[in-house]
Amino acid sequence: MAIAEANLQILKIMRSAWNVVWRALASVVTALIRVKGVVAVKVVAWNRIAVEDEPTVPLSVNYHFTRQCNYSCGFCFHTAKTSFVLPLDEAKRGLTMLAEAGMKKLNFSGGEPFIQDGGRFMGELIKYCKTELRWADISISIVSNGSLIQEKWMRQYGEHVDMLAVSCDSFNADTNRTIGRRQGARTDHVAKLYKVREWCGQYKIAFKINTVVNTYNVNELFAEHIDRLRPVRWKVFQCLMLEGENAGEGALRNAARFYVTDEEFDGFLRRHAEVRMLVPENNDAMRDSYLILDEYMRFLNCRNGKKEPSASLLDVGVEHALRGSGFDEQAFFERGGVYLWSKQQLSEAELEW
Repeated sequence: MAIAEANLQILKIMRSAWNVVWRALASVVTALIRVKGVVAVKVVAWNRIAVEDEPTVPLSVNYHFTRQCNYSCGFCFHTAKTSFVLPLDEAKRGLTMLAEAGMKKLNFSGGEPFIQDGGRFMGELIKYCKTELRWADISISIVSNGSLIQEKWMRQYGEHVDMLAVSCDSFNADTNRTIGRRQGARTDHVAKLYKVREWCGQYKIAFKINTVVNTYNVNELFAEHIDRLRPVRWKVFQCLMLEGENAGEGALRNAARFYVTDEEFDGFLRRHAEVRMLVPENNDAMRDSYLILDEYMRFLNCRNGKKEPSASLLDVGVEHALRGSGFDEQAFFERGGVYLWSKQQLSEAELEW
């Protein structure tokens, strides 16, 4: 028994030392590959020794600080079930706790993150991360539908943003209306997408596009527009259904009519295989490989096909809250969760500033 306990202690020490090395490598990017003149990132996912009491580091966090949105996308899986937004000081306190726990990338999302005070709430949190929390060296990204972004916001806060992703599921106006990616009858989602792309170049922000593949766009060809817009990444997701959000009892959406099979999703990817910035993500890769933080700063566990909240990290601390997150750290690394997060790491050729 004594020998077994001694061996376990040795194993824990080895695991702890290995994690230090692994996280250091992940933070600075394990390997760079140059393909067609574009820098890409390859993260090698080694098998890791599991020790139950080894705490997870919240390396990359997706903060959905509001559920409110001005669009009504039929497949949305983070719906407006509340209108709650933390007071700014409390949100700053939570971000400080995450930084102290090892967070290196923070992604702001929603809902629509620019809906709160015209983006000022988010802007002040971003500025706080890049100034007051400068010691943590946090990379900042945003996912938005783009419709509420104004140039004055870019002038005020753009220098602090590393990457801005705009969601675009179609370049056809009728398809966007069918999906619900619009506000009112006069919304021109594609025109605004191009305008935001222009601003990103002007204010030195890496530009990204997110697309959800669904029944209404699965046969659409995106390559021409993607080539024209030149994002550093084109993230392509398979439509995901989560109970209580866009499926099942109590849901505000019914995404069943938007769902595509694995075969249909793979067909979309094959038709766009020549697009070099394509980053595909099916449901299996997506479900447990994200750290999702809600408007109360609770981690959302999606392992059972629905979002089950942990205790708020503001009440119990980051380490305790993470135990209820359902986060699969190995899956995060395997799907390429670590890449060039900071715009300082990207070449001018990629950013085209």
